[in-house]
Amino acid sequence: MKVVIAIDSFKGSLSSAELGEAIEQGVKKVYPEVEIVKVPIADGGEGTVSSLVEGTAGKLIKVIVNNPLMEKIEATYGIMGDETAVIEMAEASGLPLLSLERRNPMKATTYGTGELIKDAILKGCREFIIGIGGSATNDAGLGMLQALGFKFLDENRKELGYGGEILSKVKYIDSSMKMSQLNECKFLVACDVDNPFYGSKGAAEIYSRQKGATEEMVKELDKGLKDLSEVIKKELGIDISNLSGSGAAGGLGGGLVAFLKGELAPGIDMILEKVGLEKELSNADFVITGEGRLDHQTAMGKAPVGVSKIAKKFNIPVIALAGGLTDEASQTHEKGIDSFFSIINYPITLEEAMKKETAHKFVKGNAEEIFRLIKVCEKKYSK
Repeated sequence: MKVVIAIDSFKGSLSSAELGEAIEQGVKKVYPEVEIVKVPIADGGEGTVSSLVEGTAGKLIKVIVNNPLMEKIEATYGIMGDETAVIEMAEASGLPLLSLERRNPMKATTYGTGELIKDAILKGCREFIIGIGGSATNDAGLGMLQALGFKFLDENRKELGYGGEILSKVKYIDSSMKMSQLNECKFLVACDVDNPFYGSKGAAEIYSRQKGATEEMVKELDKGLKDLSEVIKKELGIDISNLSGSGAAGGLGGGLVAFLKGELAPGIDMILEKVGLEKELSNADFVITGEGRLDHQTAMGKAPVGVSKIAKKFNIPVIALAGGLTDEASQTHEKGIDSFFSIINYPITLEEAMKKETAHKFVKGNAEEIFRLIKVCEKKYSK
């Protein structure tokens, strides 16, 4: 028997790799000789770097960069076994880096994300996977580009500063000092939203309030993105105004496409291809997937459904484990998950359930019980 474990992390509790170890221990109590293949996964959000680094025998890199308000912090990115750099923009430019009262998308910049990219380029990387969830910014990636050598000039050709407040002021783009290595780089952007650059469903209108924007700021930022898109169209010949996903991460999606020829794609599809999950599933008997909570968002295409979509190509049974389940979790059956289970065995507080030792015990125990049932069925129907 071959079992493939491809499970997303239980955020704040166990990583994808730790879950894989717990599940393996449980399964092997029932089938000691089983072949277990563990494929750490994520969907482009939190945990993407660690999953791809662990899954490809890569390495983690720590570097000092600027946070959204241009203060020095330590951030981490990964270099996979094939020298692809994996960067979560939230590491340097994310909302959790700023307390509630300090959030201000007029000032916040993606400069630190650009510094992570620059560091990876100087280390020899030419292929990148960029996860763009959880941003504190609404600067269309201009800060990131400034860190890479681009300059943005006002009507008097004076160099501008940072943050969303410069969007409407940009009249000219100076790329003469950009890193020459960028011409050799390929950027795959893990993007799971379809918001356009600006407008009623754009970056500012949908997301900037949670980043600290007042209603007046929302209008100013939306106008800024519209104005910038016109400059980009004039200067670069690229129209990103209605591009699906260009409004992701405060317009960072659009900036990556326009300036770095980035390719926007669903995070989970991109990552599963990179870790070679399909190859491992081709001769498997079961696949175990899951995430912290199975709900309607899972059914819309998060990591477990991405796994099940590939598994169904080979008609492999898919079992999901989760810390919590909602009524809408049943929608995942239509997406290829054959059965799902909560790991919680008895009434317990969320704080206690999320402790590593508790979660490990529950996951291991439930994996064992599931495969005990499989063994009973195997004996009964093999007669």
